[in-house]
Amino acid sequence: MPSLTDLPARGRVSEKRDRAVVFKPTGTTYELLLETSAPYDGPMNVPVEAILRATARKVYTVPAGGNFVAPIFGPPRTIQGRVKRMEGNQMVVHAGTSFVIELPNRDSAIDLNNGSVMVGSLVNVSAQPGATLELLGAPTTMD
Repeated sequence: MPSLTDLPARGRVSEKRDRAVVFKPTGTTYELLLETSAPYDGPMNVPVEAILRATARKVYTVPAGGNFVAPIFGPPRTIQGRVKRMEGNQMVVHAGTSFVIELPNRDSAIDLNNGSVMVGSLVNVSAQPGATLELLGAPTTMD
């Protein structure tokens, strides 16, 4: 059975801080500041696969727009993209890179003005502070 971790983010860790890293997703100009559970001791400036996690404060279904993360530099606050997978109270959103989003518990925190949240729908997520990076396995081969 497919898992939420089957759609990892690909990119490079360009900088490490105490319990955070700067992650540059492949094919973007983003420099995302993401927390880590411990001081990062993984590979630097080489291709890696990781799970990027964020907790939604509010989720909106939107009728149109692109896939993006805002701001481009720093911790992600807005994540907009297509839902690629749903499982329980989590979903994978592709927004230039893949994020595993934990949905809010309150029904009032999910705005369904443009349809249900389901695979293929376009969503805009207002993320709580503290998006994280979990490194997966060994570096991968890519550009």
